[in-house]
Amino acid sequence: MEVTRPALVFDRVGYAYEEAPREAVSDISLTIAEGEWVGVTGPTNAGKSTLCLLAMGLAPHFFGGRLKGGVTVLGKDSRQVSVIERSAEVGLLFQNPFTQVSGARERVDDEVAFGPECHGVARPEVEARVAEAMERVGIAHLAARHPMDLSGGQLQRLALAGLLAMRPAVLLLDEPTSQLDPAGAAAIFDVLAGLHQRGTTILMVEHRLERLCELCPRVVAMAAGRVIADGPPDEVFNREAVQERVGIPVFTRLARDGALPRPWPVRVGDAATAFAKSIA
Repeated sequence: MEVTRPALVFDRVGYAYEEAPREAVSDISLTIAEGEWVGVTGPTNAGKSTLCLLAMGLAPHFFGGRLKGGVTVLGKDSRQVSVIERSAEVGLLFQNPFTQVSGARERVDDEVAFGPECHGVARPEVEARVAEAMERVGIAHLAARHPMDLSGGQLQRLALAGLLAMRPAVLLLDEPTSQLDPAGAAAIFDVLAGLHQRGTTILMVEHRLERLCELCPRVVAMAAGRVIADGPPDEVFNREAVQERVGIPVFTRLARDGALPRPWPVRVGDAATAFAKSIA
């Protein structure tokens, strides 16, 4: 039987930003195996983005602050690996894509090439990676445009293409479709599904609970800097603590309000089946 190794390990992690009076996350213990797609959700200030920053090493390497416990990424202690070194294997997509554009390139395709070039990838390989990444996220037709001439949604696709060109083993996504319309979001989620099938480990912060339940076999719910539930979406969103502090998918709410028996469905297909049985 194939044994999967841990890609991300948070061992009793607590972290407070520089001069912050309280920890942003406290007592976090999570292990994410290579190839897993884990969704993270929760209200504002739950600690979701901080979890991504810790996995990338930006916290504490860039933000400073106080880190307790241990964060291990691809077998390496985060305290021992610089962010530059980690970026060769791990990619982080921020919620605001404007913060992720280098500002040093005047063409979209050159911007996508920025990461691989900085890591010394040979030019023919860079060109192949750039073409593939832009095609995957649907911006090949924008290759000659200036990055600052793009819309918010196009910039988000550009930022993701830049990460894909690095061929990361782990993708950290902080609301990757926040700037996209529903059609654009669906297209990006299709790209992520393909990456997952090819073995990429994905940790994705997402507020769209319905999409989270459809895509992610495992969901971590957070509130006030702590993990309050971790497991399959059907299990997580049937917990009262999650329903009260995080919320529930619309299909689950309809089933609850329709007095269907528990456990309530979290996906549209399961909800349709449950309602059909209730009126049969």
